[in-house]
Amino acid sequence: MVSAHVFITGKVQGVYFRYRTRDEAKKYGVNGWVRNLPDGRVEAIFAGQKENVEELIDFVSKGPSRAKVLDVNVNWQDYNGEFKEFKVCY
Repeated sequence: MVSAHVFITGKVQGVYFRYRTRDEAKKYGVNGWVRNLPDGRVEAIFAGQKENVEELIDFVSKGPSRAKVLDVNVNWQDYNGEFKEFKVCY
């Protein structure tokens, strides 16, 4: 099990990025959260099986069809099991 703290830069707000990320996280069984930041980026924590977290990172590297991802910064962290679901934060 792993945890990744992710920051996504580009046209990632107002394009259903958080909701599609939530749907993909549920598909892969990844827990954590996703939120918009005031500076226009999206921030997320992904926690779960390493291969599933990597699949979700691959998804956010492209984003939904209306998004234009310019950069994804991933900081791997120790998994601590604190997340029991995946949610969109406001």
